Amino acid sequence: MSPNRPAAVVILAAGEGTRMKSATPKVLHTLCGRSLVGHVVAASRALEPEHLVVVVGHAREQVTEHLSGLDPRALTAVQHEQHGTGHAVRTGLDELTRRGVALDGTVVVTYGDTPLLTVGTLTTLVAAHEGDGNAVTVLTAQVPDPTGYGRIVRGAGGDVTAIVEQKDATDTQRAIAEINSGVYAYDARLLAEALGKVTTDNSQGEEYLTDTLAILREAGHRVGAFVAADHREIAGVNNRVQLAEARRVLNDRLLERAMLDGATIVDPASTWVDVTVTFAPDALVHPNTQLLGATSLAEGAEVGPNCTLTDTAVGAGARISNTVADHAEVGAGASVGPYAYLRPGTRLGPKAKAGTYVEMKNATIGEGTKVPHLSYVGDATIGEHTNIGAASVFVNYDGEAKHHTTVGSYCKTGSDNMFVAPVVIGDGAYTAAGSVITKDVPAGSLAVARGQQRNIDGWVARKRPGSAAAQAAERAERQGDPLGE
Repeated sequence: MSPNRPAAVVILAAGEGTRMKSATPKVLHTLCGRSLVGHVVAASRALEPEHLVVVVGHAREQVTEHLSGLDPRALTAVQHEQHGTGHAVRTGLDELTRRGVALDGTVVVTYGDTPLLTVGTLTTLVAAHEGDGNAVTVLTAQVPDPTGYGRIVRGAGGDVTAIVEQKDATDTQRAIAEINSGVYAYDARLLAEALGKVTTDNSQGEEYLTDTLAILREAGHRVGAFVAADHREIAGVNNRVQLAEARRVLNDRLLERAMLDGATIVDPASTWVDVTVTFAPDALVHPNTQLLGATSLAEGAEVGPNCTLTDTAVGAGARISNTVADHAEVGAGASVGPYAYLRPGTRLGPKAKAGTYVEMKNATIGEGTKVPHLSYVGDATIGEHTNIGAASVFVNYDGEAKHHTTVGSYCKTGSDNMFVAPVVIGDGAYTAAGSVITKDVPAGSLAVARGQQRNIDGWVARKRPGSAAAQAAERAERQGDPLGE
């Protein structure tokens, strides 16, 4: 095996996580578009291990199903009863043995609730472990407040001589700021031997993985430590407060990367993104914006303020303001909002427009076509350079099924139109304001579908005598101005 490619990674994810106070298993809580365990699996998979094993226990069916969709190559090992971290690792190794795998090389052990741990740190841990010829190398960190953590005690040569828990530490040891992360790189053969010697002779009656360090040291093997550059990477998530803290750290990390790659984030504090979001150079994001899922911003795209985009592709130079979009495509130079809603299946062509208070669903809008305001376009195809009048509704649902409307290119439709699907408006056709279009309109035709206006003289005076309206009408008549102009 190469120094940067371990034989196996074992992820411990069997705990119940009671402090989350949730019906959702702890490792399935999400931040920045992935579950806690999903972040760990992604970092571990990036190491390109020969084998990746996730040890599951609490809610194992739910966690296993999640993992199968997340990483089909990942193996799961069931820890039916939680008897400590040593027992969990042994369960993972037993699963590999059951499958006929004979490990030779480095085994990395990590946890399913450490979403901030990066592949860079894991890679360097493995390289340091193999470069120093250690039996085990523990990932450590220098923290501002080590209270509650196991302290790393080193010898004169820098070797780790002990990991001392808070309750057992002397005053001198409690002053040590270097703590144990619980993440390790082991020699596979020596790990198996050490696990066979771990006992349950402790107050909890459990098999502690930390005991393997003393076992290996007493056997004359070298025990080393590698210090993480950022102590926040090793932080575990045990409650909702820590989940929010981790989300903030990861979000800041993602935004920093985007800005260094050429995107402008006006206010990182109010901008939230998922790990799968991509930015091209000169993309611009205004405050109070959420970019989720596989959303992508092309070069020069401008989004925000007050936008939530999910799985939405934004073309070069497009502008989106005060908008919610879900599984939509916005073409180059297109304009959306303010206060628009693009539902799944919406595809705006280049330089198209979905304006103020416009909702679209399963609609394809051609190049240069405008739906400027106060309209609903559902289950429709609209050609190029067409203008849809204000307050138009594409009536697509008959109570049982959805139907499609097609509007051609270079059409002009009047305000307050109802297009009752299925219906086709030909290229270059016009429709009059206030029309309810129930029949196809041939190309180049004008469709008028509304009742004739009828004025009933004196109706207000008879039906609303003495009202302000009646008095205004009477004054207009006395002045010889029946239209009140």
